[in-house]
Amino acid sequence: MEDLPTLLRETRERLAAVPRARLGEVRGPGRIRRLFGGRPVIAPADKVWHLGVLLVGEADVWATGTVLRAEREVIRGYSAESQRERAVIRGMAFRGGFATGETFHVEWSPIDVERITSGGSSGPVTWDGERLMLRWSPAGFLTPLADYLDERIRLAQG
Repeated sequence: MEDLPTLLRETRERLAAVPRARLGEVRGPGRIRRLFGGRPVIAPADKVWHLGVLLVGEADVWATGTVLRAEREVIRGYSAESQRERAVIRGMAFRGGFATGETFHVEWSPIDVERITSGGSSGPVTWDGERLMLRWSPAGFLTPLADYLDERIRLAQG
C-alpha cells in the first residue's frame, strides 16, 4: 500500500527550489472599515506549488479551483457576465495585497490527507486497490498519483 505522507514529503523536497504561487481567500472588511465603505478583498492565505489539479503547500494539500492574475479595478465594458465577475475577483485580489499580474488561486478545496491515509478518498485523490490514484479532470480517467506527481514536478522544474 502506498504511503501518501511520504509521497507528499518527497514531492515537497523535490520542489524546494521551484517558485510558488499563493492561495487567496475572501475576507470581509473589519467592523471599522465597514463603516467607511470597506469592501471584501481576496487576501493571501498560503504559498503552494501548483501541480495540475493539486496545490501542494508546506503542510497541506488542496484541489485546484480557479486560477487568475491580480489587476487593478478598471471600469470596462464586457460582452459576458463571466468576464465582469473575473475582473471583480482580480480587483479584490489586488486590493487584498496581491501584486499586479501575480497569479493566485481561489475556490480551492482542502484535501483530507488523513482520510486518504486511512483508506478513504478526498477531492481528486482515491484508491484503486493498493495504489493511490488521481482523477485529473471531472470526466477524466484515474492515473497513478506517484506517476502524475513525478511528471508535474519535472514540468515545474523546467
